[in-house]
Amino acid sequence: MSTETVKVCTANFGKGASDISVYKQLGGYSCVSSKLFDLSQFEIIDIVQRSGLRGRGGAGFPTGLKWSFVPRNTDKPVYIVVNADEGEPGTFKDHFLMKEDPHRLIEGLTIAAWALGSRTAYIYVRGEFLSCIETLNKAISEAYQAGMLGENIGGTGFSFDIFVHRGAGAYICGEETALINSLEGKKGQPRLKPPFPAVSGAWNSPTCVNNVETLMAIPWILENGPEAYAALGTLQAGGTKVFCISGDVKKPGVYEAPLGVPLMELLNSPQYAGGIEGKLKGVIPGGSSCPILTAEECEKATMDYESMASLKTMFGSGAVMVINETRDMVPLLKSLGNFYAHESCGQCTPCRDGAGYVQRILQSIHKGEGHEGDLELILSLSEQFDGTTICPLAPSLGMASTAFIQKYRSEFESYIQKNKDKKASRISSTFRPGAFW
Repeated sequence: MSTETVKVCTANFGKGASDISVYKQLGGYSCVSSKLFDLSQFEIIDIVQRSGLRGRGGAGFPTGLKWSFVPRNTDKPVYIVVNADEGEPGTFKDHFLMKEDPHRLIEGLTIAAWALGSRTAYIYVRGEFLSCIETLNKAISEAYQAGMLGENIGGTGFSFDIFVHRGAGAYICGEETALINSLEGKKGQPRLKPPFPAVSGAWNSPTCVNNVETLMAIPWILENGPEAYAALGTLQAGGTKVFCISGDVKKPGVYEAPLGVPLMELLNSPQYAGGIEGKLKGVIPGGSSCPILTAEECEKATMDYESMASLKTMFGSGAVMVINETRDMVPLLKSLGNFYAHESCGQCTPCRDGAGYVQRILQSIHKGEGHEGDLELILSLSEQFDGTTICPLAPSLGMASTAFIQKYRSEFESYIQKNKDKKASRISSTFRPGAFW
């Protein structure tokens, strides 16, 4: 892994690159203006595959391989859908990427469109991101006026249109098939797979769904070469990652670092989060669905897919949430339970009923009304979520709950013990020797 700090997606932060003239001065659209149309679709896909780029939305699937699944020469249009919903607690990097550098997303989309034979793309943005949506629409309008979008781009005969679609604030629509349903005007519920979106997605046509950060890496790869991008990361995945760090750190924010950077370096280095406020207790490494790491596990963790898997958690979307020893884990998990129970689309019984059941148990424990066996019941429910639902929403709650309880069990037991002590005290106070004689 290279230790050199190279900015792939955040290089234009703070430079006013949301204006197309500034973006061009910084080298933007150079790929579209020069080398793009000299390359065939399959050459571009090969470049992306050799770069080692993996999806940055959470699943980490190889991007070039995903593009290769899209069928060719069908009688249906090919659509590209950008997943900019970003509704998971702790995740906010795509919001900043689109706000600071929307033209990089447009350029990445145009390259992807040429590679996939697509003429239409939709950017599905979380509805609350009002200022971000305004920035995107302005940038798209500028790109049309500059001839970078629309009919016959650069006299090449290639035409491409981008539309911004505002979501309604449902976390479930971050799942790609629920997003497609919502885009089509249907209820935002996940679809059974197969068929996969690459074969039958939006309007039953071939569809490629990519994350914002994934597409924004494409111009750099085309400009600098796949080998240069691969060298920035690990042997298993190339490039950099944009992390959003929040919680008990001195400098919460958005930071770009090479894949494989040690977690503690990300938290303590002055160029990143700048140090932990207080004593470290745990870190959620990739968003609320990723099992929490203890302070001891954080010491040996590196920020890449394989390291996270070895620690029985996930790399996720790069949402690093830092928790110090002043925090109580019981209300933290209860808050996650509230979120996942509320965001269930209700399609699958284990999720619709089970997530709410876990939520009610956690609320009872937090209120001081927990019972012996509650923790075992949560662990049992969590185990039964796995593989029984269409999408990973309920399993995500299950994984988070299991990790919290197993690693910080004493805190949950303390709440339950208080209820036992309270009951014992009540019984003791009502019993008076001789009262029934």
